[in-house]
Amino acid sequence: MIKIAADPLPPIRSGPLVAEAIRAPRTARRVDQVSVPLRRMDASLPSGYLASRSRGVNVGASGWSYYVAYQPDLQVALDGLRRQVLETGDYWWAVPYEYGKSAADFPNRPMTEAELWADESVQESGTHSILDMSRILADGEEPDYGTIQPVVEAEAIEYLGTRKLTRSHVEAIEPLANRSWFGRCAVLHDADGNPSEIYFWGSSGD
Repeated sequence: MIKIAADPLPPIRSGPLVAEAIRAPRTARRVDQVSVPLRRMDASLPSGYLASRSRGVNVGASGWSYYVAYQPDLQVALDGLRRQVLETGDYWWAVPYEYGKSAADFPNRPMTEAELWADESVQESGTHSILDMSRILADGEEPDYGTIQPVVEAEAIEYLGTRKLTRSHVEAIEPLANRSWFGRCAVLHDADGNPSEIYFWGSSGD
């Protein structure tokens, strides 16, 4: 079983895995500039929290995915998304340990990352959300626990034959996140070929 390191994730500076036979329609909730996809097998689960049953992810981990508005600094985009998820409570909180509920269901949930990660049960189980990721990997850097690896142009060309990914490519690139406690991100383009949003996806949690 993979466990979260004893040290909490660094503070925010600024701002799915769905079984192939049970794929719910994709809708999204937009909060400010963060759009969180609601891909659920169980409507009682938080929007980023899905039981992983495909792509070889460890049992116990959960898949999650999010769209955010494009901006050139991927780390800033990740930090903003994590902040939004923390503020809205759209993650699983290990302290009450109640499946089918998100942290938003508990008024006493942590309001800061320091409070969240101070509890050992959270460190061990994670949040089954983007909060379990802390850093965007640099070009050439090896994937590591709790990191997000961008899809580079060479990958897009190899797997899809295009340099500019769009929302129509999302399902095809999802297998690129093929391990637990790890995520990917991809810049998506509009009909005119301009960057329009960033797609974050991966899996985490025990």
